[in-house]
Amino acid sequence: MLHIGILSDTHLSACTDLFQRQVRHAFSHCQAIIHAGDLVDQRILAAFSGQEVHAVHGNMCNTDTQAALPPHKTVGYGRFTIGICHGAGNRLTIEDRLLQLFPAVDCIVYGHTHIPRRTKIGNLLLLNPGSFRGTGRHGAMGTYAVLTIDEHRLSASLHELPADV
Repeated sequence: MLHIGILSDTHLSACTDLFQRQVRHAFSHCQAIIHAGDLVDQRILAAFSGQEVHAVHGNMCNTDTQAALPPHKTVGYGRFTIGICHGAGNRLTIEDRLLQLFPAVDCIVYGHTHIPRRTKIGNLLLLNPGSFRGTGRHGAMGTYAVLTIDEHRLSASLHELPADV
C-alpha cells in the first residue's frame, strides 16, 4: 500500500520551521508527495527530503520556480495514472478544464481554489487538498489530502491541520 501526501497553495518563499513541523505532522507516513502549485518558491520542497516529490507551478510562483517546474504533469503508480495541475481561471469551471487537460487518467490533483474537494465522476477521482496554510476565509485551518493506492483501488481522505502543530 502506498500513501501519497497531497498539498497545494502553500504560498511560502522559505522553508520555515512551522512549515517543516506541519509537513512532519501531515506526511511522515507518506512515501511520496504531490504539491499542486502555488509554492511561491521551489526551495520549500526541501521539507520533503527522503520522499519522492512531484510538483507543478502555480500562478503565484516566482519566475525561477515557474521555469523549474511544469504547469502540469502526469505520474503513474502501479496501474493508476494521476494528472497534476494547479489550475487557473474561474473556480466554478476549473474541473471542466482539468477534464479536458487530462482525458485519460484515474485521478486529477489540483489546487488554486483553496477549497478542499474530493469527488468522483464515474471511475475518476478529482482531488483538491485545499490550502495547506489555511489562507481561506474566517481563519480556517490549513488542509491537505492523503491518497492511498493499493493494487485494486485508489482512495483519498481530506484532513485539517491542528492549530497546535
